[in-house]
Formats: sequence, C-alpha cells, structure tokens
Amino acid sequence: MRYPKITIVTPSFNQGAFLEKTIQSVVAQNYPNLEYLIIDGGSADDSLDTIRKYEPHLSYWVSEPDKGQSHAINKGLARASGELLGWLNSDDYLLPGALEKVARAYLEDPTVGAVYGQGHIVDDDGAVIYTPLLRPVTLESLYDWCYGNDFMQPSCLFTKEAWEECGPLDESIHISLDVDLWLKIAKKYKFRRLNDVLSHSLGHAGAKTIAFRNLMKVDLALVISQHGGEKSARRILESQAKKLTELEAFWRHLGTNPLFKVVRRYISWRLKKKQVISPHWK
Repeated sequence: MRYPKITIVTPSFNQGAFLEKTIQSVVAQNYPNLEYLIIDGGSADDSLDTIRKYEPHLSYWVSEPDKGQSHAINKGLARASGELLGWLNSDDYLLPGALEKVARAYLEDPTVGAVYGQGHIVDDDGAVIYTPLLRPVTLESLYDWCYGNDFMQPSCLFTKEAWEECGPLDESIHISLDVDLWLKIAKKYKFRRLNDVLSHSLGHAGAKTIAFRNLMKVDLALVISQHGGEKSARRILESQAKKLTELEAFWRHLGTNPLFKVVRRYISWRLKKKQVISPHWK
C-alpha cells in the first residue's frame, strides 16, 4: 500500500488536562507517513511540559499568543506538506487505525475533496452521549447540519488540493468554522463516506458546542445563510426565537412568586462569580 502523507494539526490553549490523551491518540496510529504539528496559544498550564514530552514525535510545535482556534489551525495548515490534512482539537481523540482507513478510502478515489467517517461525543468515562446520523454529504445536506446531517469534525480529513482551493478558515468564525469549510469544499468536490468510527470528542463543560450551544446555532445559521442556505438558516433562527419567547414567558410567570425574588438575587450573585469561558476556544 502507498501511504499518502497525512498532516494533523492540534490547536490548543490551556488544555493540559486533555492534551496528552489527544497526542497519544495520534502517535499510537503508527501511521508511517505522518506530519504532526501542535499550535499552542501560549498556555499557562502544564501543556508545554506535555508537548515537550512528545517532541520526538512532532514535526513542529510552537507556543505563542494567537487570535483563537481558527487562527491557530490556519497557522498549522500553512506549514502542512501532506496530501491529506485535518485538525484534531486538544480534547478530541483518534481511534486506532483511523488514519490508515482514511488513507485507503482516499486511494480508492483520489478525486474526492474529503473523506469522513463516524464519530461519537463521549463523557469522562468514555460512555457515548451523542452519535450523528452518518448520511451522504452534499451542499444541500450541509444546509441541514442542525437536523441530523452532521458528522464529527475530527472524523474528517480533506485533501491538500481542496484546502488550497477552499481554505483557509475564516478567522472571524469561532464556532462553526468547520461547517464553513465543509460548505466551501462541497461546492467543488465530493465527500467520501466511511462507516468506520474514527474519533471521539469529549463532551465536557468547557467545550464550545456545549458551553455556547445557543450561540453555536446562531453562528451556524449565519454561516449557512452566507452559502445560499437561507431557508435552513431561517428555520434555525425561528426555532431559537421560539425557545427564547417560551423562556421569557416562563420567567415572567416565575417573577410573580415572592420567593423567586430571593432566589433571583442568589442566582445573579452566582453568575457574577462564574468564570467566563471564551467562545474563541474549545
């Protein structure tokens, strides 16, 4: 078998609690033609100790302030020399043999722009908490990303040709940056589907898709609309508006209860104490 060169970029910022497992999942692939880069945003935790530990397995790494996840990925992929490219966030993990499975599928049809497989969101114990329906990808199917036509980003690699044609990532997008790229690729290339499970994503409280779930849907609607999916974007926004209206009615009703006034003051105090998580990073 010819092993096409694969470039994986891991963007990271203060993700020391998860980073080692992410790196190990790439190293353990034992893929014979791998280029692995880590772009750290100047972490202040133990991330650098972990990166240095695995430095012999890395083609390149850097730790310096950047403009967020999209910028970090672009920095890494600007150095990529692989035939197949992808990024693996620092709380995502490849499953054994994932890269070789993607490589084999690509070699069967090198005209494709991307190869994608199944993935799961898992909890801290490894239990599956979400699995997308793995359907064929077209431009029209991507418009319905919110309604069962999604796939896990770490389970997708794209070709160098598709990246040069459709990249880089739009650095003004901080949540739906992957969907924006998929839409661009789908306008010009085919996606090849694999039924194999290729990756796991950790569903923890700091993950952007969990911490900013509602903002993610608004961000997604804007991205889809920019690519011609106005009807689907309206559907997403109308659904969010309906939820907001129902919530406002609930709070108005709840506000008539004298006991709630005391509870509301406590909630307000707790929210002020709560650490703010930036949507720029997963």
